[in-house]
Amino acid sequence: MSVSTVAADEAVCAPLPVLGRDVTVPLVTGGEVTYAALDYAASAPALQRVWDDVAAYAPYYGSVHRGAGYLSQLSTDLFENARRTVAEFLDCRDGDQVVFTRSTTDSLNLLAAALPAGCQVFVFETEHHAALLPWRDARVTYLDAPRSPRQAVETLERALADRTVSIEGGQGPALVCVTGASNVTGELWPVRELAAAAHAHGARIVLDAAQLAPHHPVSVTDLDVDWVAFSGHKLYAPFGSGVLAGRADWLRGAEPYLAGGGASRKVTRRTDGGVDVQWHDSAARHEAGSPNVIGAYAVASACKALTEAGFDTLVAREQYLVAKVREGLADVPQVRFLSLFGDDAPRVGVLSFVVEGWNSSHFAAALSAEYGIGVRDGLFCAHPLVRTLLGSAPQTQGECGAPEAAPGEKSLNAIRVSFGAGTPDEHVERFVRAVKELVSDGARWNYRTEDGRCVPDTSASTAAAGTSV
Repeated sequence: MSVSTVAADEAVCAPLPVLGRDVTVPLVTGGEVTYAALDYAASAPALQRVWDDVAAYAPYYGSVHRGAGYLSQLSTDLFENARRTVAEFLDCRDGDQVVFTRSTTDSLNLLAAALPAGCQVFVFETEHHAALLPWRDARVTYLDAPRSPRQAVETLERALADRTVSIEGGQGPALVCVTGASNVTGELWPVRELAAAAHAHGARIVLDAAQLAPHHPVSVTDLDVDWVAFSGHKLYAPFGSGVLAGRADWLRGAEPYLAGGGASRKVTRRTDGGVDVQWHDSAARHEAGSPNVIGAYAVASACKALTEAGFDTLVAREQYLVAKVREGLADVPQVRFLSLFGDDAPRVGVLSFVVEGWNSSHFAAALSAEYGIGVRDGLFCAHPLVRTLLGSAPQTQGECGAPEAAPGEKSLNAIRVSFGAGTPDEHVERFVRAVKELVSDGARWNYRTEDGRCVPDTSASTAAAGTSV
């Protein structure tokens, strides 16, 4: 879909108001410019609606669940209503639980702690570390990076068909963990088909929706996933909250994620001096301590705002911006976009690339210092995937800002640009123009490595000679 095609579509809407849209930042070359936040995949700015809702509630903040006072009761109602709002946003099934956590990482670690004995986990090497690493106490099968959605399903089906037989002679429980949209390439994964494959082989599936939920509707029922995890700070609600939602049985059968007040229903002393504990069976079982009421409320506010804006129009605008980037850089052969499934694969507003002749950290530093554009560089907490995608074109070790490499290994890193509901056209247009200028003319300033990062050399009194590192 081209820019002209999308622009002609009446569904392309204006960006949603977000905090920081008028913030100005200094340029190393002099003057200031409105900051272009193009790192939504790391943390999206708060929607103005979310900020307004939180500010309106803040004077009424109180403890939840056990307070007799008016503010405690109001806060309890708000917290539990937030849980119901999230369940509606995710189209959860009757009986599903919504547990508030700190983040996607926290959610998946919670689920990892709740796995039944002998559970075998299947996870693609393409996952973010939040989904790749929590399964330390389980038997884990890591699957190779697929090169098409169909290959992803076929790879999983083969692995599940061959899964390890338990000591008792049966296959035992199994869990598949998969992303909905890659945090590196933005590509959409065939979640519904992967869920069908998992269930056909007696396994369950958890969806890492950290990059999917801010961009596309996520229906637990329609996708037929067993659990879904996401973070508030990627959903335009950066107030330290996350969600794990899905089937209750494994969560009820597990020891509380944290032991303490709120998770316990009854605690009594025993005659031998110890204590007996009855734990809650509800989501509270895994929400010990005073919960992040404001974070949960912010997530619920963002869910409402995105639903009211309409995902059809949000998706159309995002595809318009993706087309702007891809078409704008189509005539720059030095730019190579990273992809598993091909350039035409459906994706959210996340694109990663390398620039021939440049270290990615140097390029990202120049975008920030000389153009006021914030992007991400490195391996994006998805080291195996980025290394696979960079493959035969590693960048040489020791360049400005290059991440440390293992002995005998060349440094690998890339640049990621990401955007969403709050991104104006001008930010994307400035990015495309900046990339072209840096490729053709080089940086205008000198840079050096400091604490592993490429930064402007503030001791320099003159601009760079116009060459890249």
